[in-house]
Amino acid sequence: MSSFQTHQLLQISSWAVFNQVGSLLQQMVEPDAIVYTEAGFPQVTKRFVLVASPDFSALMQGTKISDEQCNLELTFSPDAIADFLITLSPSPPIAFTLQENKSDRQSEFALKLIEILSQTPLESAHQIEQERLINQVTTLIRHSLNLPVILETAVHQVRDFLHADRLIIYQFNFPAPSCVIDSDIMTVAEAITPNLDGITYESRSSDTIPSILNVRNEYSAASLRHQQKKQHKSTTWTTNERKPSKSSTVASLLHQSPMLDVQAELVTPIVVQEELWGLLIVHQCQYPRQWNDREKVLLQRVAEHLAIAIYQAKLYSELHQQKSTLEQQIIDRTQDLRDTLIAAQSASRAKSEFLSTMSHELRSPLTTIIGMASTLLRYHTQEVSHTLTPQKQQEYLRIIQDRGEHLLSLINDILKLSEVEAGKTILQVRKFSLAELAQRTIRLLQKKAELKQVDLVLELLPDRSQNFLFQADPQRVQQICFNLLSNAIKFTPAQGRVTMRIRVSSEGAVLQIEDTGIGIANHQRSFLFQKFQQLDATYHRKYEGTGLGLALTKQLVELHGGSIQVDSTVGVGSKFTVFLPLQVISAIEHAQQ
Repeated sequence: MSSFQTHQLLQISSWAVFNQVGSLLQQMVEPDAIVYTEAGFPQVTKRFVLVASPDFSALMQGTKISDEQCNLELTFSPDAIADFLITLSPSPPIAFTLQENKSDRQSEFALKLIEILSQTPLESAHQIEQERLINQVTTLIRHSLNLPVILETAVHQVRDFLHADRLIIYQFNFPAPSCVIDSDIMTVAEAITPNLDGITYESRSSDTIPSILNVRNEYSAASLRHQQKKQHKSTTWTTNERKPSKSSTVASLLHQSPMLDVQAELVTPIVVQEELWGLLIVHQCQYPRQWNDREKVLLQRVAEHLAIAIYQAKLYSELHQQKSTLEQQIIDRTQDLRDTLIAAQSASRAKSEFLSTMSHELRSPLTTIIGMASTLLRYHTQEVSHTLTPQKQQEYLRIIQDRGEHLLSLINDILKLSEVEAGKTILQVRKFSLAELAQRTIRLLQKKAELKQVDLVLELLPDRSQNFLFQADPQRVQQICFNLLSNAIKFTPAQGRVTMRIRVSSEGAVLQIEDTGIGIANHQRSFLFQKFQQLDATYHRKYEGTGLGLALTKQLVELHGGSIQVDSTVGVGSKFTVFLPLQVISAIEHAQQ
């Protein structure tokens, strides 16, 4: 359907009327506007008047019927006018782009045209009224994207014009329940129906005409709908029987339809992009009626304009959806970039904190080692007046050894953590006594606890298994116990207590380390298991450490498929609970054992 067909007026008229309309067209434009007639183009075989301006453009052509009459064809379509200009040889240039006429100018022309045709027969006057109705519909479509308002208004206007009892729109294949049909009256079975057919718009001349609005089909009528679609996709048809209620289109389409007292029916399809969208149906209920060709043409033209409105609304909906999707993608992408920036800033801060922490942790023992070694060298080379006693030398050497072991521990923690994160750590699973491993770890840390005046206690909880046998990687499990106990001793003040509890079952082992230390505030718990993070990150902090111990512990626990939890109260103490599932010994490891 071209724009030319939807913006034209066709009627039989006299040449005198043709000349009057031509003069009116020239009066509607400014003196400097484009005005062409057949006088300037001898090659054109029929009469025409073409006017073009930014506000108002029109093309009128007259085809001779006789010396007194002609077929008058009037169009306002920019595309039709442009196509006609191309047929003129040579094609005259236009300095502006042809556009739809402004509504006020179009209305002014329509009123003046009515005055010219007021002396014409009733048939022409009726056609003018018809063109005015079409113009109202097109103006509504042009200035509104609200499809329900367009359809509702068009239904009422067309019914009024035709003086019909009822006019309805029967729509095919619309989604349920998100449609104009009231979802409150739908049953549960209907709520799951993917698509429905039914009457979505209705206009009645009075309340005495029964309403069939919202009467709809379920999916069981698909074959009947398909038959109707195939038969009536591009034709307009009528029923004028005395009692056609059983054979009317609505009665055949509606499943379990109400009794319809329809004396005459006029139906035209609404085709959108070569697909049957619905039907525009006119009913005469109170008396028989013969539908004339003029009424059929009117209904067809209205249906064509409604198809344009429906397609326009569909495009707008798709555009709005694409806009919403694009906006959401921009929001998501912006958030991703923001998260990436925050992560990069966090990584930069972590790097700075790591360098600060490591420089402090390495500088302190190295300074002590260098200082003690320099002192011993000076006494050994007799650069001082007195000598060191053997006890003093032994004390200095012990300090050097302790600080060296501390440095070695730092380096080992970094290497172990990097191996775990790189996926290079493989568990060496074997069966061992968890009780003996815990006792051995306690002995390694006993001296450190005594120096801090902290009681170090081991509790082996009752269990059916003997000797607390367990299957896991004993070296990594001991590392977990050692790190948690060392951490507890470090943050527990003098006269405090650190307790290690062990329970073994058929599902796994539970290790629990509880202290009476300083505790951990709630807002600091998220930093506990992060690398190079310490709760006191100041340069002159009270407790030494790189912040790798708990991070490595968590990695080793998760390497076993386990979990670690913490419960702490500031000023009361902390409790770390580790669950390690029983590991499976592979055939290779079993053979090695």
